[in-house]
Amino acid sequence: MKIPAILFSLLVTFNIFAQQEINPQTLAPGSKAIDFKLKGTDEKMYSLASFKNSKILVFIFSAPHCPTAQAYEDRLIAIQNEYKTKDVQLVMINPNSPGAVCLEERGYSDLGDSFEDMQIRAKEKGYNFPFLDDGETEEMSIKYGPVATPHAYVFDEERILRFVGRIDDSEKIGTETQHDLRNALDAIIAGKEVEIKQTKVFGCSIKWKWKGEYKQKLDADWAKKEAPLETLSIEGLKELLKNDSKNLRVINVWATWCGPCVAEFSDLVDTYRMFMGRDFEMYTISTDKLEKREKVKDFLQEKQAALNNNFIFESENKYDLIDNFDKEWPGEIPFTVIIEPGGKIVWRSHGGLDFYEFRKAIVENPLIGRYF
Repeated sequence: MKIPAILFSLLVTFNIFAQQEINPQTLAPGSKAIDFKLKGTDEKMYSLASFKNSKILVFIFSAPHCPTAQAYEDRLIAIQNEYKTKDVQLVMINPNSPGAVCLEERGYSDLGDSFEDMQIRAKEKGYNFPFLDDGETEEMSIKYGPVATPHAYVFDEERILRFVGRIDDSEKIGTETQHDLRNALDAIIAGKEVEIKQTKVFGCSIKWKWKGEYKQKLDADWAKKEAPLETLSIEGLKELLKNDSKNLRVINVWATWCGPCVAEFSDLVDTYRMFMGRDFEMYTISTDKLEKREKVKDFLQEKQAALNNNFIFESENKYDLIDNFDKEWPGEIPFTVIIEPGGKIVWRSHGGLDFYEFRKAIVENPLIGRYF
């Protein structure tokens, strides 16, 4: 069902469409820009009037978690740098409701689509344009109707939409041949008609609020999975460390009596769910005594740890584990390593995980990567 943008605005205001499937129309070329009021990652509030001194205004609907969007980040920064002297202003808008972004959809990123995630990405990449958050109400996004991230909208000095569509014709960096966004900007600057006014777009679908129901279903299905637990010998540990697979392997050492281990475990499981669809594995090793096996099993089930496998180390002598694991491990837990195929430990953390740095180390490993 397609509903006009103005009606969508009313529905948003009165929250009539909450939890219902929506399919907003993409704003058509020739349309007038619709006003908005959104907060940027710099904590400032923005509206159309914020950009009144820019002759050309470009909106890019984009999101931190999307691999296609990430593939275009540097290109957008370059476009803003190149065209800033020509009174062109880029503005990026996140249309996604964070509650509708499934963990399984975040396998190409270290971040989700929350406002805090947006701030991290904007700072790390050095965005030279505002990044606005529309994930709370999605009012602006519903009025403009992006269908994927990224989706570009180019408005002239009169704030008439002159181009809507893709940035270029290839998300693979360095292979693009048709520069649609640049072509539109060049035409407007030259006082000419934009030859191609609208294109299709490729990228991640918009995570409208109603899609939160799908996330809830995935979470409920995951909670029903069994958390496995097996004993691990010294020989088994050595085999695990060899990593004879073709996957990036994470091993976490923990215990039920270790406060930091318990505190971070849910985020550890979330990390597995993020990357499990990639060339990725995760194993945990409990250092609890074997007599506590049932307690460990119950804890793993409570934490929904349906990972590749969970182990409890069979030796009572914990130095059997320490001495055979990693020469750089002093012995404190939690202890987490990332191992490439062939057994090379390429990242380690002891005493507690910084999950942003941990996930960044995973996604930036050549075996995983941020792009298709």
